[in-house]
Amino acid sequence: MTSVRRFAQWGLWFGGALVLLAAVLIGIDVLMRKFLDRSIGGADELAGYSLAIGTAWGLGAALLDRAHIRIDSLYVLFPQKLRLVLDVTALVLFVGFFALTLWHGLGVVSQSWTSGSRSQSALETPTVFPQTLWIVGLLGFVIVGMLLLLHAVGMIARGDLAGAGRAIGTRSAEEEIEDEIRDLKERAEREGRG
Repeated sequence: MTSVRRFAQWGLWFGGALVLLAAVLIGIDVLMRKFLDRSIGGADELAGYSLAIGTAWGLGAALLDRAHIRIDSLYVLFPQKLRLVLDVTALVLFVGFFALTLWHGLGVVSQSWTSGSRSQSALETPTVFPQTLWIVGLLGFVIVGMLLLLHAVGMIARGDLAGAGRAIGTRSAEEEIEDEIRDLKERAEREGRG
């Protein structure tokens, strides 16, 4: 899982960089419109591509960090084994949904490639390029999700129910507090050295 985490972290950085670049581009475009009465042209299109691609590439890291939003009002009241059944079921459905999205997205990319589709903006971007980056991000997420599922099932088979819960379950309030305290300590140590 170390290599899977490393891959997901790279995807997160790539996706985050795209979203940050889109924000900068939009900011520049807004300032140009305000003060120069000019526009970059296509900033909204590029920002849309960045958001879709960045999201797809960041999904794997969010899954491994258990950062996806889940409603757990009753979940915390259930016994551990029932929670694990629900966690495994949720993971299978979540990854399955994105596998279907990936499958249908491949058809869209194939059609764009075959027909030579271009965006209807002034940029006339060949749509196959942003679509391919989006699809590769979704593929990475589906692979990460399947490997996480196999990892969790292996832990359950070995009897490590608590470990499986930490791998795929909802983060508890205690875990979130521990993470916050650890982050504060690390920040204090960095500032103490700086």
